[in-house]
Amino acid sequence: MLASLSLLLSCQLIGELIAHWLALPVPGPVIGLVLLFLWLVLSEGPSDDLKQTCQTLLQHLSLLFVPAGTGIVLYLTLIGDEWPALAASLLISTLAALVVTAGVMVLVQRYFAREES
Repeated sequence: MLASLSLLLSCQLIGELIAHWLALPVPGPVIGLVLLFLWLVLSEGPSDDLKQTCQTLLQHLSLLFVPAGTGIVLYLTLIGDEWPALAASLLISTLAALVVTAGVMVLVQRYFAREES
């Protein structure tokens, strides 16, 4: 488990360093996920130890939301002042995600319907 955690954290660290050094607008953890994906592709998939470690982390995922909840409570007055803009951005982004998801689903269905014909 220690080796798997080291791999996950190393990918995140390398992603953070790349994002910082190159001043990229992409968060370091996202770059780290891409690096992890590339490593998994090149090594022909995850090991059993990595699978077990990831399952254990996923079981305790709710603990990772505690800092976010604390941040919300810390900035509650700011959120109260800016709630119309926050509500509008949440509504617009949710609707945009739904429209894009539905559009992709329609395109995929048309593609597979054409493949069957």
